[in-house]
Amino acid sequence: MEKILVSACLLGEPVRYDGNSQLLINETLSLWRKQGRLVSICPEVAGGLSIPRPPAEIQPVSGEIMTCDGQNVSQQFHHGAYQALSICQQHQIKFALLKESSPSCGSNTIYDGSFSKQKTLGEGVTTKLLQNQGIKVFSENNIAELIELMNGANLQP
Repeated sequence: MEKILVSACLLGEPVRYDGNSQLLINETLSLWRKQGRLVSICPEVAGGLSIPRPPAEIQPVSGEIMTCDGQNVSQQFHHGAYQALSICQQHQIKFALLKESSPSCGSNTIYDGSFSKQKTLGEGVTTKLLQNQGIKVFSENNIAELIELMNGANLQP
């Protein structure tokens, strides 16, 4: 049975920077959870960051991940990304469902680094690493594509 890496916040775990979750309510996701197909991770927490924590954004010029109070948390973000990759390798995971716009997990957009709530096109640190290793990353905005792909994969002999 094919497993899927999922952002812990999308599964209702209060791991976001503000101590909240972003529970994604979806029938198929609930079914996959009951089937034991989901492997949960928050790369930021796995990388050693606390809950709650100051918001962090990728800086456009340097690529460093800085908190709103000026702390460089790049090392923790990269460590968490490698933890996610390790889990994927351990479970032969080929697909991930990660939180859009996160500096770790964004797959289409991230915040622009100005802490002004402005988004820009881009990928988070974990998403980039996983994609570079051949793992296909989806967000809550395109979960239908993941479901379709997984349903197709399950029909093949």
